[in-house]
Amino acid sequence: MNQRAEFTASLEQSAFWMPFTANRQFKKAPRLLARAEGMYYWTPEGRQVLDACAGLWCVNAGHCRPKIVQAIQQQAAEMDFAPTFQMGHPIAFEFAERLAAIAPERFKRVFFTNSGSESVDSALKIALAYHRARGEPGRFRLIGRERGYHGVNFGGVAVGGLGANRKLFGPGVAGVDHLRHTHDVARNAFSRGQPAHGAELAEDLERLCTLHDPSTIAAVIVEPVPGSAGVLIPPVKYLERLREICTKHGILLIFDEVITGFGRLGKPFGSQRLGVMPDLFTIAKGMTNGTVPMGAVIVRDDIYDAFMHGPEGIELFHGYTYSGHPLACAAGIGALDTYEEEGLLERAASLEKHWENAIHALKGERNVIDIRNFGLMGAIELSPRQGAPGSRGYNALVKCFEAGVLTRYTADTLAFSPPLIVEKAQIDRIFETVRTVLQTLE
Repeated sequence: MNQRAEFTASLEQSAFWMPFTANRQFKKAPRLLARAEGMYYWTPEGRQVLDACAGLWCVNAGHCRPKIVQAIQQQAAEMDFAPTFQMGHPIAFEFAERLAAIAPERFKRVFFTNSGSESVDSALKIALAYHRARGEPGRFRLIGRERGYHGVNFGGVAVGGLGANRKLFGPGVAGVDHLRHTHDVARNAFSRGQPAHGAELAEDLERLCTLHDPSTIAAVIVEPVPGSAGVLIPPVKYLERLREICTKHGILLIFDEVITGFGRLGKPFGSQRLGVMPDLFTIAKGMTNGTVPMGAVIVRDDIYDAFMHGPEGIELFHGYTYSGHPLACAAGIGALDTYEEEGLLERAASLEKHWENAIHALKGERNVIDIRNFGLMGAIELSPRQGAPGSRGYNALVKCFEAGVLTRYTADTLAFSPPLIVEKAQIDRIFETVRTVLQTLE
């Protein structure tokens, strides 16, 4: 038995229970990554793989960037951990100020978490506590959206709208309802940028307000652009109408910007690109360039002030052992330095048209039923195989990896979100590889 075969055989009994993975299938034919730099991964055998999805939507500045690596190394040698319960350390305050500086106006308060999932649960709790702090404890309902993904903690799963993420775990959090999703292939297939049809779906929120009484609704949470559901671009004027309805009824609007933050749409945050301001928003992934797990909730100043005007003492009974972890803060500052020095938070805007033309050039290829793009996000939706939904998307993922391009799949949709350092020639290579794969895929 050769070395690779021996290693593969050992994986089948590995202790590692892999997340969001068909463990038995994967361990029989593993796809392993051993090294990374810039736009590329390398397999243990030394084969180069072009990263077309920024790791997992998170490596926005590319892999192993020197400033970030050095910042983590230096901080680990100086101070590995410090608590932020009744204590503090300077780098957490510094990083919060740096984030506030690129946030929209009037969003200058940052609550640190350790992941996008924790950011969502924290945002939901802040929303509930805010209404209680201002004398409206009857606002307890939370509204999510079908096909939304908000992480895997109980709050995020409850407001999320992906059936596979919910069906094993029971009802979860009570008092949750969902808006209809906006994905409409019949009317919007092959839209470039925001689709023309679907703004009227925001009126679904008025329906839920009538059903539940708006005075019981604390918050609505949506992704500006749902990523994990397959890059579902918001229709023109849809988010604007959600904002209007929330304002009318005193409901907080939460944007989940875990994916759309840090340059993915050509601005620091998706709200800035789309011109619609939430009341609070969640971030993670790109805030440390994926190097050290970290997330945050950024809140509007007056929401923070509502807590500060209450009785003396702890204003919000919430937090995590690793909130504002020194290594994560150092990584985040290194990431912001890299983004700023290389203009990466705006770079997607200069590449968007080339990206759009390259991905839409696959219209007409076998089994392609829709193509979508916005910023440096894109998706190619394939028709499902009869009786085996998702298998065509998975097969395309495997064949792309074998051909040297790492992508993502959700059911029968291939999703793309390359590091923001991507060059036009690399964009062309991504979609020419996908074209070749689609032409050979049954």
